[in-house]
Amino acid sequence: MAKDRSTVFIVDDDRSVRTALARLMRSRKMLAETFASAEEFLDRDPRDAPGCIVLDLKMPGVTGLELQEDLTAAGISLPIVFLTGHGDVPDSVAAMKGGAVDFFEKPVDEDELMDAIKQAVEWDIRAREKRAELIEVQERLNDLTPRESQVFRGVVQGKLNKQIASGLGMSEKTVKVHRARVMQKMQADSLAGLVRIAERIGAPLDAADDSRSEPLPSRHATPATGA
Repeated sequence: MAKDRSTVFIVDDDRSVRTALARLMRSRKMLAETFASAEEFLDRDPRDAPGCIVLDLKMPGVTGLELQEDLTAAGISLPIVFLTGHGDVPDSVAAMKGGAVDFFEKPVDEDELMDAIKQAVEWDIRAREKRAELIEVQERLNDLTPRESQVFRGVVQGKLNKQIASGLGMSEKTVKVHRARVMQKMQADSLAGLVRIAERIGAPLDAADDSRSEPLPSRHATPATGA
């Protein structure tokens, strides 16, 4: 996800502030879009563009804090850098607790603001990359059959092939076949790699967990028959 595709969304009811910030973004070769209110920002084209929001805290109608809460409730994770013309400690604390990257009083030092914006954009890019990787891994997991899911669980719990075979009522040879398919489908080149994948998707790694338990989620609704 290229950094030069990222957009800084400027939400401020003061036209002069919007103009100055947009000019600053352009001077630093960053894309910027401006909005005169939180409502206007919420009404924008709902494309999922990477970047961050530079958000005025005190605005008529929906305030900056309320917009932050609305975005969180909607599952929109664009990082926020808050600006305010009023030094309000409780509001700044609430903004930071809500996940804001930083909080500045107007007038703001341009270099400090740009440092915070770059940090926010980089955070957003990394977060999006991680989400994309997780979706990809989940798709591989969904391609496992129920039997392969059970073997996968046993392998990442550190069980030997004979222990998995005993728990699932199959031969060691069959376990080896399923294990090889799991490694191939999950694109893991080693046991350690498979364990790291399991950790990323939150698969149970407790060796005390019984391999007879429900298989990991799979799109295959019909249990595999036989061994």
